[in-house]
Parts: sequence; C-alpha cells; structure tokens
Amino acid sequence: MTVKQLGMPELVAACTDLGVRGVGLWREPVHAHGLEYTAGLVRDAGLTVTSLCRGGFLTATDPHARVAAIDDNRAAIDEAAALGTHVLVLVSGGLPPGSRDLTGARERIADALAELAPYAAERDVRLAVEPLHPMFASDRCVVSTLTQALDLAERFPAEQVGVCVDTYHIWWDDQAPAQIARAGRGGRIAAFQLADWTTPLPEGVLNGRGQIGDGAVDMREWRGYVEAAGYEGPIEVELFNDVLWARDGREVLAETVRRYVEHAA
Repeated sequence: MTVKQLGMPELVAACTDLGVRGVGLWREPVHAHGLEYTAGLVRDAGLTVTSLCRGGFLTATDPHARVAAIDDNRAAIDEAAALGTHVLVLVSGGLPPGSRDLTGARERIADALAELAPYAAERDVRLAVEPLHPMFASDRCVVSTLTQALDLAERFPAEQVGVCVDTYHIWWDDQAPAQIARAGRGGRIAAFQLADWTTPLPEGVLNGRGQIGDGAVDMREWRGYVEAAGYEGPIEVELFNDVLWARDGREVLAETVRRYVEHAA
C-alpha cells in the first residue's frame, strides 16, 4: 500500500531492481490482478510475501453480518496460504452502529478468533491482531493497545494467534515497550511494521502515515525493543499517504528504501 499507484507487475519489478526481497500485500490489489496471477508473479520473481492485509472487522452484532465476516476471513486465510505467506494481519473492527460497548465488541473478536484460528492453523497461516491508535476505536478497531491485543491473542496457541507491532499506532504508549517484551516471551510477535507520525494530521486521518524520518517516531528505538524481544522476522514499511501516492511509485519506493537504511537499519 506504500506504493499502491504501482500495478502488481510494476511493484514486483521495482522491488527486484532495488533489491527488496519481501513484500507485504493487500487483498484489494491482489483481487484486482487475480490471486493465481499474483502468486505466480511474486513467486517467479523470487519475492517472499511477508504478510497479507487484511482480515478482521469481527465486531458485528447482526447475525448475517457476522456470518459474512467469518466467511470473508476464511477467504482471506485461503488467499494468504495461496500467496505463500504465514501471516494474515487482522484489523479487528469498530463499534457496531449505535453501540458504545467496547468490552462486548472485544469479546466478539475473541469469539470469532475461536472459529478462525484453527482454520488458519490447518493452512499454516497465523492471525496477527493489530492494535490501532485510539482515534480509530469507534469505526475501525476497538483494539487500541498491545496490552489489549495480547489479552486476546493469549487465549489461543501462540502458533495460531499473535500480534502485529506497528510503530504508527503504538509509539505514544509508554506501556508498549513492556508489552513488546511480553509478546516476545510468549512468541507472539507475528509482524513488525514501520510508519512515522507527522503533525498536523491531514483531513483524511487514515491516510496520514508519515514517511520514515519525517515525524516523531524513533524507528531504531522501536526496532531495538522488538529485536530484544526475540523477533527475527521481516520488517515492513506501511504508509498510507495521499502525497506519496500522488508521486511516481518507483521514486517513492526508492526513497523508502533510503529512509529505512538511514533511520531504521
């Protein structure tokens, strides 16, 4: 999504040219290009699919909406397996219309995970619960902290459910370093993502993730926490940014590689 202006063939070519050996994919462009085509394209280029985004949105109270959500997440798990990735990132979902019950919404996530985790495990896919910044709690994700994400994940075997550590969403939380250590002790860190926090936030807050090095987040500090917790997996950069999307995608990707080396490597 960092360079969503690139079609899948252009993305794969740009990654190959820049020496980027792994790519985290989103379902929408995968669907647009076709699952089998994308899997073959990435595989033939020698790229690893580090994760698939996203599953989730599991908080519905309407029975029909809940069934639809479970079915869609099963489809996402199947897609992850077809792409050869072992990680499906979950954005859990916000409050249902008219509800103010955060606790009930989180319990419905747990209920859904109880159905989905064994299905994922059978396909060698791990579910990664991602906490989002509290400003998204009402409409996108009632899981706002790593503490809450781990409280959910730890109800299930570590090989089935872990957490996604995203600097954009947790950098403000003084409890997050201790929770990263907790996640490491339990083998729960399934994904690690970088994005910076810049202010003022744009009007479309969702697309306000800053390029690495442009904002308030010390990327090396957070990488240090995650690596001290024992994480040795891929480090992804995930930027939702209208300004970046308006630029040449290959240029943005090259810049992102440079910024990663400068601020996070």
